[in-house]
This record gives sequence, C-alpha cells and structure tokens, in this order.
Amino acid sequence: MKANIGIKEENLAAVAHSLGKILADEFVLYTKTRKAHWNVVGPDFHSKHLFFEAQYGELEQIVDDVAERIRTLGHFPPASLKEYLALTHLTEESKGKNDSASFIKELLEDHESILIHLRENIDGYSEAFHDEGTSDYITGLLQTHEKMAWMLRSHLG
Repeated sequence: MKANIGIKEENLAAVAHSLGKILADEFVLYTKTRKAHWNVVGPDFHSKHLFFEAQYGELEQIVDDVAERIRTLGHFPPASLKEYLALTHLTEESKGKNDSASFIKELLEDHESILIHLRENIDGYSEAFHDEGTSDYITGLLQTHEKMAWMLRSHLG
C-alpha cells in the first residue's frame, strides 16, 4: 500500500533514493568503526576498544533509523553490501595502520564527509520535495554526526 502522507509519489521516490545513499554511507561507516573496534592495537587498546564500541553502537542505531525512515515514506531501503558499495560516496578501504590515531583520523574524515553531504542536501528535502519531516530528521542526524566527529577530533588534540 502506498504512503498517503501529503507528499507526491515522485517526491517520495526521490527522497527515498537520497536516503538510500545516506544509508549506504552510514553502513560503510558503521562497518569501518566495527573494524577499528576489532583491530585497534597499541598501549591505548582498551580505552579505544570501548570508545569504538560506543561509536559503532550509535551508528548501528542510525542505520536502523535511516532504513525505517525510508520505509515510513513507503519505499524499501537498499539492504545488501553490493547495493551499499554502489551507493556510498565513502570508501571501505583503510589507509592507515591498526593504531588508534590512524583509525580515528580515517573515521573523522568519513564523519566530516557525511556532514558535508548532509549539509549540501538538507534544504532540498523541504524546498524541492516538500518533505519537512525528512528535513527535520536530517537536521538531527547532522547534529549526531557533529558530536561524533567532535569526540573523534578530541582524541587527536
């Protein structure tokens, strides 16, 4: 059954597609944060192991929320690794070593990339697609990534 929520079907489809790209970014970042949690080594192992666990827990909730937002709009979210890799603008490749500083720098870059992408697209949800609900949702998501980026940045000095 189609969602009859006062937004044109073509706008719902466009928003769902845009959110699918965000979902892909979030899933790739979630996976990279899990990797950091599992693979970090060094004298700060324990504290960073716990830190990355808290971060991936937050990202896991974001992944679920974005997927559910897409379902709220009457569409099905992408849900395979192949789809995520085709939609994301992030890379799953790691550039650094398995030390905390390398992981933190890379994860920070990804959060900042997502923040830029969200800022570039936030107005379009309400202005172009007349979907203030998604615009509001993206504002909250933006604030969450700002805080997560701050936490990562604070480890770098």
